[in-house]
Amino acid sequence: MPGIDENLDFKPINIAILTVSDSRTLEDDKSGDILVERLTAYGHNLADRAIVKDDVPAITAQLKAWIADAGVETVISTGGTGVTGRDVTPEAFAGVYEKEIAGFGEVFRQISFKFIGTSTIQSRATAGVAGGTYLFALPGSPGACRDGWDHILKDQLDIRFRPCNFAELMPRLLEHL
Repeated sequence: MPGIDENLDFKPINIAILTVSDSRTLEDDKSGDILVERLTAYGHNLADRAIVKDDVPAITAQLKAWIADAGVETVISTGGTGVTGRDVTPEAFAGVYEKEIAGFGEVFRQISFKFIGTSTIQSRATAGVAGGTYLFALPGSPGACRDGWDHILKDQLDIRFRPCNFAELMPRLLEHL
């Protein structure tokens, strides 16, 4: 049965939070606040936080800056994963991925289906790896951020989670270089 192996020590990860929005500010970014609260309460470190417009070059520039920053090991974004004309987060993320983690979006939608039914098909949640940094893109709603953290990221970013997790693979992400 999957779960936490209490015989292992927790290792905090440095996580940056990116909100993609044309209208949100730090004062009213509920989804970003939820992610920050959850990751810090769990014991991880908030490495940085930013808000960028729904614009591929702006999103890509922020991702590349964090990928180049040794102090950022993981990026979690919120917003811009829908199907409207301004929703471009998946395209920006895909432009920097070295490897896509296709199962992330699939599992996110499976979990989300339990809470919002078929409306989950409107989400293009995505994940990948670039420059040894994990990149996760969640939808912009507070509920989606709770679901993504509570049901996927909390465990996958915990080195104690068994049978396996993303955290334990971090030292090997740059093996191809």
